[in-house]
Amino acid sequence: MNPQTILVYDGSFDGFLSCIFIVYDQKIKNPIIRKASQTNNQMFMIVEHIVTEEHKAHRVWKGFKEKTNATQQRDFFKVFLSEIKGVENTLLNYMRHVFEKTHAPSTDFSNKNILKITQVAKMVQREKHRMEAFVRFQLTNDNVYVATVAPDFNVLPLISHHFKDRYADQKWLIYDTTRKYGLYYNLSSVEIITFENSNTISSKNIEKHYNGQERDFQKLWSTYYRSVNITSRKNTKLHLQHIPKRYWKYLIEKTNNS
Repeated sequence: MNPQTILVYDGSFDGFLSCIFIVYDQKIKNPIIRKASQTNNQMFMIVEHIVTEEHKAHRVWKGFKEKTNATQQRDFFKVFLSEIKGVENTLLNYMRHVFEKTHAPSTDFSNKNILKITQVAKMVQREKHRMEAFVRFQLTNDNVYVATVAPDFNVLPLISHHFKDRYADQKWLIYDTTRKYGLYYNLSSVEIITFENSNTISSKNIEKHYNGQERDFQKLWSTYYRSVNITSRKNTKLHLQHIPKRYWKYLIEKTNNS
């Protein structure tokens, strides 16, 4: 029995592309690509830890871009950000299909990998739009607007440009409490940041550092929301379709009036 090879990487996109480079370079037939953070309970496996190398990742991505259009490239990246278990192998199989075909159609849904990528990309895109719509900032004593989020998928890399363009004149931080990292805008560029103590950024801790006017603004907004909310016209089913309940925790008008 020939043991199967597991390629373990650091979880980054470049790390994943480095794995694909190794698959082709070493002619590995049926590898399993897995993040280092995931446990391995399988026996009789060859485990190879892949070092992230940007030049190898760049070569793979360059080759992929030459065979695909911008939409396919964006969808590929979105699916990677989904973090769905085993998604790396779906993406590897799709990339193999692209490299092997003279023309790789993106709508050939008879191909299970193309179908899966299309479906997951739409899910990630939907989460991106909802984060852009429902994120609410709170002003702290440091004059930094802070928001905490816990999206289903790792969409922070996808929403960076939206918030940089929309809030270009103020410092802000969007922190993913699930993945323990955030985006910080310093009035000129967006940086990826982490904290030694991940509990530093939480809704309760942020509340302790509100700017003096923040509570007044929140009360004013809550009062306005109650005043324009016509109870007799309330349509809960329609409301939930537009704003699913799991997003209510981001909305001041919900947290202060629920």
